[in-house]
Amino acid sequence: MASKTIVRDQVRGYLLEQMTTGKLNAGQPLNLAALARTLNVSVTPIREALTQLQQSNLIKAIPNRGFVISELDFKEAKDLYELVADLEVLALEHSTFEEGFIRRLKEQQTAFKNATGTVSRITAKLEFHRLLTENYKNALAQQLLADLKTRIFFYERAFMSDDEVYSKSDNQHDGIISAIEDDNVPTAALLLKMNWMLILNYIQKQLRID
Repeated sequence: MASKTIVRDQVRGYLLEQMTTGKLNAGQPLNLAALARTLNVSVTPIREALTQLQQSNLIKAIPNRGFVISELDFKEAKDLYELVADLEVLALEHSTFEEGFIRRLKEQQTAFKNATGTVSRITAKLEFHRLLTENYKNALAQQLLADLKTRIFFYERAFMSDDEVYSKSDNQHDGIISAIEDDNVPTAALLLKMNWMLILNYIQKQLRID
């Protein structure tokens, strides 16, 4: 049983990596037989991994078509970003911040400022947020955040190419760090919520246009 679970988790990790590197796109069907050949495993752990990813809405099971990467949707974007914002605020409010942590946060913020290209920017931004909440000792919440942010990656890769939005996000990141340094968690939490809502509003405008 343990080995089957390991294989399933390895398949899941592979699929998540394919999603976050842009090798799998929204609406793309998943061929179980081809995946089995690529990974040299049976179809069973692949189906189990896809069922897990379906629970996070990363994958949809469509009758007579099998599994596909979920399409992007206006309402889902709202639900997704609001949930991530709320979970991150919760994590922030239940975290402690040492001097070394703040230094790492500043280093990641510098990496975000220096990132070029949409994917690099998204990756750097999501790593900033992961680092910001890593001190929250709730494994279930951390796993949920990781899954939700994989879905967020699809939205931001599709719609986030505006330098002005990144500039505003950059300023909010700086504000979050400053608030944490001042031990002002309520202000940091407010800026964190605003940061996610800024991006959500921009993406929803693009979805309306489409």
